[in-house]
Amino acid sequence: MCVAAFAWNAHPRWRLVLAGNRDEFHARPSAPLARWPDAPGVYGGRDLAAGGTWLGVDARGRCALVTNVRDPRAPQDGASRGLLASDYLRGDRGALAHAAALLPGAGGYRPFNLLLFDAVACAWVSNRPAIIVRPADGVHVLSNAELDAPWPKAVALGASLGGWLEEEPEDTGFHALFAALADDAPWPDAQLPDTGIGLERERWLSAAFIRGADYGTRASTVIALDRAGGGIIVERRWGPQGVALGSTRLTLPAAA
Repeated sequence: MCVAAFAWNAHPRWRLVLAGNRDEFHARPSAPLARWPDAPGVYGGRDLAAGGTWLGVDARGRCALVTNVRDPRAPQDGASRGLLASDYLRGDRGALAHAAALLPGAGGYRPFNLLLFDAVACAWVSNRPAIIVRPADGVHVLSNAELDAPWPKAVALGASLGGWLEEEPEDTGFHALFAALADDAPWPDAQLPDTGIGLERERWLSAAFIRGADYGTRASTVIALDRAGGGIIVERRWGPQGVALGSTRLTLPAAA
């Protein structure tokens, strides 16, 4: 994932609403959103190169999302970031307990941002810097910097999510959210972050939806989890230059 917005305890029906795009090299093999046969009760897309996931949920209403941290000065060795999300979903800990257990060994992974959710709490964990934050109720954004960093595409996506919560909470097709995720317009130079990759690449990566022959947005996903533990996951998949490759919609039953 490279841009996401989430609303935590911000609506009477939905405990969590999350909208995000995963940006990745098109050659990296991935499996679409599905129930994992080797992890009962886990649902998500799958990175077939390392075995983890960028975004997933489980039957108990837990959710995990991971992004990289854009810092060309940072070492890029270490364990795959996707394992951070899949290990949480395969395990038994709640969000805060898992975050606390993870932090001492967080330096063993490539630079990451990790969001963890359960039925009662959420946590943001990172290893650049090593930190755990418990986000307040409301709308938050995450891209390739710290939680709620004011990157234009993240701020715009957060505003779209806030508008959806106020105007269209019964729109379970999530049309307005997918429209926001599909925005491929770059932002003006004066509003771009300076992450050390050069202005041309900052411009290209400034859009919520990235088109490219080798690298770009691979999946757009919306998750809505209700207060009974059930919910909806919709994933739209993309190929080189943003060619549509299909979509999947799953309905999760209320937790037992």
